[in-house]
Amino acid sequence: MTGPLAFRAVPGPGFAAGCTVSTWLHRGALDVPVAHVLIGHAPPRRPGETAETVETGLLGMVDAMRLQPAADRVPSIGDRLVVRGPYVALDYGHPRFFLRLPAPGVEWCRHVAAGGPVCLTIGLDPVPPGAGPDAVEAYLTRVVATGRAYMGATSIRNR
Repeated sequence: MTGPLAFRAVPGPGFAAGCTVSTWLHRGALDVPVAHVLIGHAPPRRPGETAETVETGLLGMVDAMRLQPAADRVPSIGDRLVVRGPYVALDYGHPRFFLRLPAPGVEWCRHVAAGGPVCLTIGLDPVPPGAGPDAVEAYLTRVVATGRAYMGATSIRNR
């Protein structure tokens, strides 16, 4: 007999609204461009929110999208991006709500609309809102090295 089944619930829109989201298009010298989405959360600031509840919410998103530790092979997590005009949203596993991405930029949108690859990362450590490219790069380096980042490959949903 096994112990009780443990699962982490997918957080609702209130939690998702507190997430920090960064997008960028990486163009390596010889590589195919890859669009990136980084999701994290600001330090706890709402009543009742703690570092533990924030991490549990993020891990609920990780579980729902079947992300894997960043040190592992990046799995395909299916078509989770929805584009409607200038708006892009992520199906993060909630049965009724999506997470709207902040204006990702024209090149990023063109790349995604053309079916280009997208790497989705969730970092468990706090990400300060408004972090610039250097801060995001340092953040990613740290959370990947410490096993506190989860990734998956996704693309646009055509239905």
